[in-house]
Amino acid sequence: MTAATRLLPLILIALSGPALAQYAGDDYEEQDSYPISPMPENVSFGYAQVLRADEVVETQRTRATEERCDDVEYRQSGRTTGGTVIGAIVGAALGNQVGDGDGRKAATVVGAVAGGVVGNNIARNRVEAESRGCRLVEVEREAPVIVGYDVEYMYKGEKYVSRLPYDPGNRLRIRVSVMPDDTGTEIR
Repeated sequence: MTAATRLLPLILIALSGPALAQYAGDDYEEQDSYPISPMPENVSFGYAQVLRADEVVETQRTRATEERCDDVEYRQSGRTTGGTVIGAIVGAALGNQVGDGDGRKAATVVGAVAGGVVGNNIARNRVEAESRGCRLVEVEREAPVIVGYDVEYMYKGEKYVSRLPYDPGNRLRIRVSVMPDDTGTEIR
């Protein structure tokens, strides 16, 4: 036997592998009908008359942080003015006791300015201490929100209802699709 005759059966087996593999699959089933190829959908567009559009409202809850204060009076102007004036008077009196002549006048002015600053800071701290009765509170609020519209419309004498995210107005553009009824094939 020649080498070519010994290799011929091996070559035939190797070449027939792919042809045999298509029938050896686990999911192979015999089909007695031809596969249906997808057909392009029959679609057209038209307009329907809108009969009514009712708002669909849901209650939406939101959380916000607010400042709440207990029995605190707020006066915007003059809260620190009294402290500044009293501080300036005390500072001027203390400065007036330092030095002689022109040095005394300068010490009085410097004492008045320094006393005013200190008095202002003390008054501001008192206002802040009064306002410390305030606290941040999480508040939940409810508000109605329009989430869509239940639209009743008529097309070729038939009434339909759909929920839309917008109010369509007097007429609604619709998509019309026509397909054969394939439930009739079971009767044959």
